[in-house]
Amino acid sequence: MFGKLILFPVPIGAEDVAQSLPEYNLGLLAECEVFVVEELRSARRFLRRAGYPKPIDDVTFFVLNEHTRPEETSHYLDPIFEGRNVGLLSEAGLPCVADPGAMLTAEAQRRGVEVVPLVGPSSLMLALMASGLNGQCFAFNGYLPVDRAERTRALHRLEERARREGQTQLFIEAPYRNNQLLEAMCRDLRPDTRVCVAVDLTLPTQVVRTLTCAEWRTRRTEIDLHKRNTVFLIG
Repeated sequence: MFGKLILFPVPIGAEDVAQSLPEYNLGLLAECEVFVVEELRSARRFLRRAGYPKPIDDVTFFVLNEHTRPEETSHYLDPIFEGRNVGLLSEAGLPCVADPGAMLTAEAQRRGVEVVPLVGPSSLMLALMASGLNGQCFAFNGYLPVDRAERTRALHRLEERARREGQTQLFIEAPYRNNQLLEAMCRDLRPDTRVCVAVDLTLPTQVVRTLTCAEWRTRRTEIDLHKRNTVFLIG
């Protein structure tokens, strides 16, 4: 009997694991002895926080991140064909959503492996839920260009799509450039375009605020996004 590839969400901010993950997840986690992870240190830390009952040194870890080549993962699913489950852990949030784990899941689907997605936190979905913007039609665009002119063109394209199609546009930035991105949006977008900033989701310092660009221009200094995990939305 074959095992399964289990997609384990991890908390995106909250220190209390119970705030983000159901006990069902933790039960399956305790049964897993093989994990595919982005970063070994944070994966071990998460397992300890989650009350993982087995000695961490007895666990098999495979690393899968943005630097991993597809050919390096060819053996990651082998334990499944030996009857063992393999757990996939994202660095934060949901595996395979804006996450390199999608590479392994695609391989699992090609090889006929059963893939089990579990309930957990997603900063993108939490931000969309609280934004007041269109949740029926939306798109995640990853990171915008760093170059100022290219970033401006990208913002205009996303704004036009939001206006023309009613499609909410989500994107993120490196935390140390968050303030510059919000300033660029205030400068480059139309005054009546709505912009949502969702910062520190699931933490006590969480803020989710939707204002027009005209309003952001006068209230920009009310929030400091420097080195804080933030999701931006245009609608």
